Amino acid sequence: MRYLPLTNSERAAMLQTIGTKSVDDLFRDVPEVAHLDGPVYDLPMHQGEIEVERHMAALAARNIAAGSAPFFCGAGAYHHHVPASVDQLLTRGEFLTSYTPYQPEVSQGTLQFLFEFQTQVALLTGMDVANASMYDGSTGTAEAVMMAARLTKRPRALLSGGLHPHYRDIVQTHARLGAFEVVSNPASILHPENLEKQIDDSTACVVVQNPDVWGRGHDLSALAKTCQAKGALLVVAVTETVSFGLLPSPGSMGADIVVAEGQSVGNAMNFGGPYVGLFATKEAYIRQMPGRLCGMTVDADGKRGFVLTLSTREQHIRREKATSNICTSSVLCALGFSMHLTLLGETGLKKLARLNHAKAIEAADILGKVPGVKLLNDGFFNEFTLQLSKPAAPVVENLAQKKILAGVPASRLDPSNKEVANLLLVACTEMTQSSDIEALATGLKEELK
Repeated sequence: MRYLPLTNSERAAMLQTIGTKSVDDLFRDVPEVAHLDGPVYDLPMHQGEIEVERHMAALAARNIAAGSAPFFCGAGAYHHHVPASVDQLLTRGEFLTSYTPYQPEVSQGTLQFLFEFQTQVALLTGMDVANASMYDGSTGTAEAVMMAARLTKRPRALLSGGLHPHYRDIVQTHARLGAFEVVSNPASILHPENLEKQIDDSTACVVVQNPDVWGRGHDLSALAKTCQAKGALLVVAVTETVSFGLLPSPGSMGADIVVAEGQSVGNAMNFGGPYVGLFATKEAYIRQMPGRLCGMTVDADGKRGFVLTLSTREQHIRREKATSNICTSSVLCALGFSMHLTLLGETGLKKLARLNHAKAIEAADILGKVPGVKLLNDGFFNEFTLQLSKPAAPVVENLAQKKILAGVPASRLDPSNKEVANLLLVACTEMTQSSDIEALATGLKEELK
């Protein structure tokens, strides 16, 4: 039977109570031209449950899951193994249904794991303090820029050309509604940029990505010193969290704020999310850090307890005093991150990072020898950029038809940049097999003949 929450008589009683004759009266403020006089023509009529299931299954079958084909896509979303124990533990009711720890007396479990999560993030990034997570790395980057503007009282953010174009676009969206200006360097691996010469007295922060969107790792120490000398903050964005297991931490190179996408650890790609943003900074800047901060203390009896120490959101304080209007944190994804990282430990994370790097080296050596392919990187972690002899997007589409997901065309990230049309971003992880690399090499040879 169909479930109808209200009968016709109940609807009539409700309308009578509010003084209207029909449901249509509730829409009188909608212009007449916007009213429909019949069903929406391009939508199918309703179907039974079985028919809908079959239709949805047919649509899902058109996708190629990362684990079912050679997979080299990256550019901010990476195919890593997530232990079955992580997913199993996340389905426990006390984890799956927990949300915001407003009442510490009944939220000790949630507060404790968030405290542990913050500790892990601070250790990974080399920073003093981390918050209890953000939506994702991209919105976290925008929050970092706004935080830098508040701290420095300066109006200008300088973005590296190596910053992921989607991250750049989100920062620019916030800038249009905020009181700061964004200066973006062109997104190009073919031309070097000199950020240090572009810093002036109006620069609130310099935003760089490491490894950058092209896969290159950078020593940011000199840039950090220049920022410090000129009163600007260095914001470092990281899209591949596993790189923390092999590369020097941003904090060790002098970063003031670190934002990262935590999807690589404990969170499968899921065709686009949900993700979890990591956010860390120096202790001196803690009052301007967005989001929540969980702390450890003792109660009146001297027993250890966990509390919500700092909340800078507009839900908790006067809106004009809020540092952020982000109204939630990715608690369940943060828990998956923390579980996976705990299972790995420091030794496991380093081993995982080395596996990623080794697979990328293997792929770069083989693919770089394919006629019509040129490796542009002089260094990388688990992702690199290839220059093809023809536009990359059609090549990727053709290989996808052959069940080979060859990577991400740079033109997909930055469609208006004609200079990147032939560039292909290729990522390898511990999930990449040698047979996958050989399949991609063969596919590229055929496409570039």
